[in-house]
Amino acid sequence: MSESGTVDVDGQIGAVSRGLRTGKRDGEQTLMTTLSQRYDTTVEDLWEACTSAERLRLWFAPVTGDLRLGGDYQVEGNASGTIEACTAPHSFGATWEFNGETSWITVRVDPEGDGARLTLKHTEHADTEADFWQRFGPGATGVGWDLAFLGLAQHLHAGAEALEEEGWEATDEGRRFVTASSERWGEVSAEFGTPRAQAEAARDRTTAFYLGQEPPAQE
Repeated sequence: MSESGTVDVDGQIGAVSRGLRTGKRDGEQTLMTTLSQRYDTTVEDLWEACTSAERLRLWFAPVTGDLRLGGDYQVEGNASGTIEACTAPHSFGATWEFNGETSWITVRVDPEGDGARLTLKHTEHADTEADFWQRFGPGATGVGWDLAFLGLAQHLHAGAEALEEEGWEATDEGRRFVTASSERWGEVSAEFGTPRAQAEAARDRTTAFYLGQEPPAQE
């Protein structure tokens, strides 16, 4: 966040490393989306921000449930799941259950210089996501996580609540952030090996979706 209190869109977009790779889980092909960012805080503070219900509501969303190993959780208006692994204050893994489908998230916190780095990996079954992937590419998931990383940066900077309040993405600042994030994910997709025309078309549909516009038709 800039000194004036507005979002440093270019700075935040550039601060996040993004990646995409294939893998296997239980013998099935998967696609893994990765985001990583260094924050000016301690490992302990970053861990608490990512695991405390009281702090999660300030930058991410209200999260209820039993937030410990083996416990179930619910993100208000979004996914639910079960915490499958936890090694405090460094990592946890959980199922991410939404719209009848199950994927998995892994969150890791590591020291880096005088700060701490957050790495999030979101793994999905490749066959389940095939049609959705053709339409929207990795940005469908990636832009949402970029918005979360932005909210976390805001929170750690000044204890501010997340910017994903209703209508923020419709502001000039919000639209620029969403568009820039979607463009980066389009590049990640092309570098991954998606034909550029397909990656760019998926990027445009993702941008339109997040901005509340009618997405371009799929050819």
